[in-house]
Amino acid sequence: MKKSLLHNLGPGLLFAGAAIGVSHLVQSTRAGADYGFGLLWAILVVHLFKYPFFRFGPQYASATGESLLDGYHKLGKGYLYLYFVVNLINMFTIQAAVTMVTAGLAVQLFGFTDNLILWSYILLVFCLLILILGKYKFLDKFIKYIILFLTISTLLAVSMAIFKNEASFSFQQILPKNSVEITFLIAFLGWMPAPLDISIWHSLWSIEKRKDGEVSVKKSIFDFNVGYIGTLCLGICFITLGALVMFTSGETFSPSGGKFATQLIDLYTKNLGSYAKVIIGIAAFTTMLSTTITTLDASPRAMERSATLFNIPRFNYWVWILFLGIGTCIILTFFRSNMLTLVKIATIFSFLTAPIFAFLNYKLITSKHTPKQFQPSISLKILSGLGFIFLLAFSFWYILNTI
Repeated sequence: MKKSLLHNLGPGLLFAGAAIGVSHLVQSTRAGADYGFGLLWAILVVHLFKYPFFRFGPQYASATGESLLDGYHKLGKGYLYLYFVVNLINMFTIQAAVTMVTAGLAVQLFGFTDNLILWSYILLVFCLLILILGKYKFLDKFIKYIILFLTISTLLAVSMAIFKNEASFSFQQILPKNSVEITFLIAFLGWMPAPLDISIWHSLWSIEKRKDGEVSVKKSIFDFNVGYIGTLCLGICFITLGALVMFTSGETFSPSGGKFATQLIDLYTKNLGSYAKVIIGIAAFTTMLSTTITTLDASPRAMERSATLFNIPRFNYWVWILFLGIGTCIILTFFRSNMLTLVKIATIFSFLTAPIFAFLNYKLITSKHTPKQFQPSISLKILSGLGFIFLLAFSFWYILNTI
């Protein structure tokens, strides 16, 4: 008997769970609120040009039975050391950013305390318990239902916004010009649909999925495409919500995590009606919960594999989770009242390091370590070249306009 489609899908939905978070709820909503539909071009272009570099993760894993980290190690230890250092710098900021946003939404939904740090601790412990009790198999199943619920609630919210909207709106596209606007655009692109190092996480999840049985390269790419197209569609949904509900509101978002969440939900409630609060709140919270738990699993998984390849196996998955949890709590303590600054730092750093991961993934997938029949086609190689130029050009553009 053939396994169901939902059963066969796995790493691609985990990718979506990690990707659909701050980039969508915070950055896409702010893009719609500040520019209307003027940055639709950005979300379409960044999905196109990042596509091959994300795809190479599951493609390499299913073709070789190894993660991208194993591949980096084969290319040369220096490449793996480079990843290790970049991830060590970035993983605490990413985890802190997504946890803080989730905590702000939890305050609005459950409300028994407005202490963001306490809520952050509760969420980290909750996510940790899921990983301890269920490990990958439970995470695989849990995220499928989270993504399904998120998609339904978000589509409901968008439908309500379109139905309620009576004002005209423009699809004229905008290219930001001053340093403030350029900084926002780079931050928006940095995590849209996700940081490029998630391709490494995806390859590790693909290896875990293989334990349920052999997964062909074709199925692995299909699974990835489902998740990737889903992130694009939901990104457009959140831009649409921001444009229809907030673009003409005249409000500016607070840098405080709790106040941001209050503003977000209150604006929807004010424009769509009080009954929208639950739908919007649940859509937003499930968005961020999926990201919080997948990032908490993935970074330690990647660091454990790196440590194993460096022959230091004592630094296992659980040691790295503890390390990540402690570091996240320290950062949250210092950035508790300035969530948007934390998000900006994390997203900009992700964008500026994206060319590194793009180069490594392309070098590996076209090397002797990938069987010839599973190497990318000419068209995908051309798209990769254009994507690499895009990432470098925007990085230099940002540096030149902000120094």
